[in-house]
Amino acid sequence: MGKTKKAGGKRSRRWLKWLVLGPLLLVLLVQLYFFAMVCWYAVFNPGSTSFMRQQLAELREKNPNATLKHEWVPYERISVNLKRAVVASEDSRFAEHGGVDWEALEAAYEKNNRRSKVVGGGSTITQQLAKNLFLSGSRSYLRKGQELVIAFMLETVMPKRRILEVYLNVVEYGRGVFGAEAAARHYFRTSAGNLNAQQAARLAVMLPNPRYYDKHRSTRYLERRTALIQRRMRFVDLP
Repeated sequence: MGKTKKAGGKRSRRWLKWLVLGPLLLVLLVQLYFFAMVCWYAVFNPGSTSFMRQQLAELREKNPNATLKHEWVPYERISVNLKRAVVASEDSRFAEHGGVDWEALEAAYEKNNRRSKVVGGGSTITQQLAKNLFLSGSRSYLRKGQELVIAFMLETVMPKRRILEVYLNVVEYGRGVFGAEAAARHYFRTSAGNLNAQQAARLAVMLPNPRYYDKHRSTRYLERRTALIQRRMRFVDLP
């Protein structure tokens, strides 16, 4: 009887150990997967992203033949105007921080607490790239935590120039429109390399809500913000 109880106790402890270690091992495996993919993207261009696949699936619910507008162009073939405009609009301290702008993150946290919901994330370009490559558009602190971890991976493995190159090539610019080249052709019928300062500033301002601005291209806010970003562009440090 005593031996039976002892054996049962060992089995219980074993199950308890796996109940604790199992989730930890799963989290570790997920992080290793993300790190391996970040290392891959440091050398090879991503053919698609999590955001692209999600949006394509949505589009194909209505149209099985739907495709995305996306064409990769190297860093050198993207207008300096667009690089400056995106940094000025999305992440003015991009060249300085290590993936996270803690001041912006704190401000976003306080704003979310005041409204009792997640309304803004204070995300840097690196964090946005992490989200676009691997995560969903849902707003939660759990997803934000994973976003921070991947952002640190990106900053550890990739130089700033590569981070900006990948971001500009995969970021959403409208319904089914991804990357600088597709955006330049969709909105201005030109190439990413030929965007002028005004065009670049307008595209940068659209980034927080590209699907809305794809349909509403002449709002007062868009005009005012575009003019402001144009003025700020000259002060931007690029990698």
